[in-house]
Amino acid sequence: MQSMGLEQLARVLQTSISPVALISGIGLLLLSMTNRLGRTIDRARSLSREIHQNPQGENEKSVVQIRIIYQRSRNLRLAITLASLSMLCSSLIVVLLFVINVANLRLHEIIMVLFTIGLLLLITSIVLFIKDISLSLNALKHEIDEHL
Repeated sequence: MQSMGLEQLARVLQTSISPVALISGIGLLLLSMTNRLGRTIDRARSLSREIHQNPQGENEKSVVQIRIIYQRSRNLRLAITLASLSMLCSSLIVVLLFVINVANLRLHEIIMVLFTIGLLLLITSIVLFIKDISLSLNALKHEIDEHL
């Protein structure tokens, strides 16, 4: 193992900026997703209390909403998991960039695979996030249907 010079270290750090920026962006996306998940859970609990307090005949709309909210929660949970795995891939890329330069190893293919997997996970997560937004509009439509 050879020691890393200052110039080589600077080059490694510059190369690491892209995955670190991706990690930061995914972190903001995760913040948004976890906030939405928290809202769905709170709303489901609220609707569940309403169902238990009201007579059976008046609960049909609440039950429909709870089903939509449950689907949203499942989608958000999966989106959060996929985004987190994408962040993990980016973190591993940063570590591997250092290992490649410090130990002078040939791990470029692993970095390409991790980058590709990370982006595919992120894309899938974003698609699920968009689906959540669509489902939330469906739930709103059921809630205000009688007023439209």
